[in-house]
Amino acid sequence: MKKKNVGSSFDSWLREEGIYGEASANAIKRVVARQVVAAMQEKGISKSEMARRMHTSRAALDRLLDPENAAITLSTLQKAAAVVGREIRLELV
Repeated sequence: MKKKNVGSSFDSWLREEGIYGEASANAIKRVVARQVVAAMQEKGISKSEMARRMHTSRAALDRLLDPENAAITLSTLQKAAAVVGREIRLELV
């Protein structure tokens, strides 16, 4: 006989710890950063060219595309997405 999962889900645990919102936001930022990198590669846009189009430095772009950097704002991610012809859609559920 196989046992069912004992205890709460990971999402429940994050909520209990009071960090669900922060963890979700960081996960979303990581996914968007990876998608921007993929779109850059698909369109053949180098990091230098991407930085130029965003009117920023290459170092700032590197920080933006770093999935470990949680300090990136949604507006900056939206700007990067627009440069590669994409948009970010968020939905409340």
